[in-house]
Amino acid sequence: MRVVSGDLKGKSLKAVPGNTTRPTTDKVKEAMFNIIGPYFNGGIGLDLFAGSGGLGIEALSRGADKVIFVDRDGKAIQTIKENIKTCGLEEKTEVYRNDADRAIKAILKRELVLDYIFLDPPYKKQQLLNLLTLIDKEKLLSENGVIVCEHSSEVELPNEIGSFFMKKYEKYGIIAISIYTYMP
Repeated sequence: MRVVSGDLKGKSLKAVPGNTTRPTTDKVKEAMFNIIGPYFNGGIGLDLFAGSGGLGIEALSRGADKVIFVDRDGKAIQTIKENIKTCGLEEKTEVYRNDADRAIKAILKRELVLDYIFLDPPYKKQQLLNLLTLIDKEKLLSENGVIVCEHSSEVELPNEIGSFFMKKYEKYGIIAISIYTYMP
């Protein structure tokens, strides 16, 4: 696992020990960022269900100003912190051990608006519909922001959820990517 592009291109990232997380493959990560970027001119990201932190670190490498990493697994949090340190990104990151709903409530209290939201929940506990609905209801996404959902290709998400529409859908074997933005 490595950073695919940007300032940190080629930097190796550690995976979370054990088999409780499923890292995004470099191929899928590259395709995902080519759709939404491929490079950014600043902005704040949220890597929810962050695992090793690979998606958020990729966003920082490609020009995001700051990324908030959230995972509820202690081994994942430790791995994220190690990867952030290896990449020298401590000043641009926040890392929290929390579940998704509590993390979103904490962000709401801070009145943050996010430009990039990466959602890669465990495939067996599909929460994407609820999370997208909550993000829309609470207006957590900036006007030109994007939400990237990684999920099993067996899961079909609706084309519209609240104020969001699916801008792009791609399938890579058993993995699918659905990208949402506000309706024009």
